This record gives sequence, C-alpha cells and structure tokens, in this order.
Amino acid sequence: RRVHGAVDIGCRILEVVPGYVSTEVDASLSFDTVASVEKARKIIELYKQNGVSTDRVLIKLGSTWESIQACKILEKEGIKCNMTLLFSFCQAAACAEAGAFLISPFVGRILDWYRAKYPAEDFVTDSERDPGVISVKTIYQYYRRHGYKTLVMGASFRNKGEILALAGCDKLTIGPKFLEELENSTDPVVRKLSPTSPASPRTAAKIDQKLHLDEKQFRWMLNEDAMGMEKLAEGVRNFNKDSLKLKDLVKGMI
Repeated sequence: RRVHGAVDIGCRILEVVPGYVSTEVDASLSFDTVASVEKARKIIELYKQNGVSTDRVLIKLGSTWESIQACKILEKEGIKCNMTLLFSFCQAAACAEAGAFLISPFVGRILDWYRAKYPAEDFVTDSERDPGVISVKTIYQYYRRHGYKTLVMGASFRNKGEILALAGCDKLTIGPKFLEELENSTDPVVRKLSPTSPASPRTAAKIDQKLHLDEKQFRWMLNEDAMGMEKLAEGVRNFNKDSLKLKDLVKGMI
C-alpha cells in the first residue's frame, strides 16, 4: 500500500467501517478554487491506487465561496463532496446550487456563539430555541421544499436535546458520549424532520424563495451574518492547525 498521510488513514478506516470516509483538502487552500480541485483529484487518485472504490470517499471542503466553486467542479466529475464549516443559510443555499453530495452544519458551534453573545438567554432547556437546531431545521426544510438532493448531516453537538430535536435529519454525526447517553435514556425519540413535515412559522418565510447566489450576493449575505462570518474564519484557522498536527503525527509514523 502506498502511504500518503490522510489517505492512508482513510484506507485503514474503510477496512473496519462501512459507508463513507471523508478526507479533507488542506484548509490553507480554502480560498483557492483551482488548488482545491487539484488537491481533491490527487486524493481521489491515491485512493484508486490503493484499491479503494471512490464511491466511498467524500472530499471535505470548508464552505467558503472558493471551495463551493471547487465543489461544483468536482461534483460534475463524479467526485462527492462533504461541505463543512457551514454556519450560515447562504452557505447552505450555495452548496445546494453547486450540487454538493452532503453538508455538515455545525449545530453546537452555532450554539456556542449565541451563548457567548447572549449569556442571559436560555437556549438549552428547550432545544427548539437552540440556534443551531433552528439553523439545521431551516436548511433541511429549504432543501426539501426546492427538491435539492444534497444531504444534511448535523454535526458538533453540545447536548442530547439537540440530537433528539433533529431526529429524522438525513444524517447526524454523534460522538460516543452522546451515543451512550441515548442508549441509557428512556426519553422517547420522536421524528421531528421528514420530507413532508411542514415548515414552522419561524422558518416558512425564509425557505419559500429559492436562492441563486452570485459571489457578490453570497459574500454580502455572509457578511451580514456575524455568527456565520466569525465561525467560518475561526474554523478555517483551526482546521489548518489540526491539519498541520496530523501531518506531524503521520511523519512520526513513517
């Protein structure tokens, strides 16, 4: 087997885990469409060289404008993308228009921002008031309303209530701690989202209009969303730090 950092780790994961593995394009390329496409193609080629069906590989990209354009190119080539660092509705709308296979809105990180900004507010007792939950529900309903095939995978949870509030979402990324809590819980699990579920009064007006955003419109909408703007920038920085740590770790293994 050819050893190549994250791809080698991905190959090992696929030996024991069914389904997909996501391999990330370097966060340092988040504002370079051409370089992101080239890196993604290289990752896919390395998986092929290791005998892995690329149907099981998702290319992970942060949801900047440039990376969303890279996603559009890659999806047309049959390369599935997992669009991450997604905090704002405009990011979700643009990813759907690009034909992204999957998006990963960060429920808990959205909540983190609002709790820090409005410490007196209680966003936890009633998960229906949780800004992260509201965001994912809005995106899910928008996608279903307009017939997008992009899957919504809620991620980065802070409590069990968020998970239960999103029961029925296409996919959820749930950590071991919360899996154990759910297993030991006697709370009923009621499906909250389905393709036919009606939009709440809170989101109905927002999802009615189908958005076709150009770059200027996207950047303005993101700029107007302080939470989305700040969390995206923070996420790109932190993903880059994590990528550098992973590279150092892999070097130590070779």
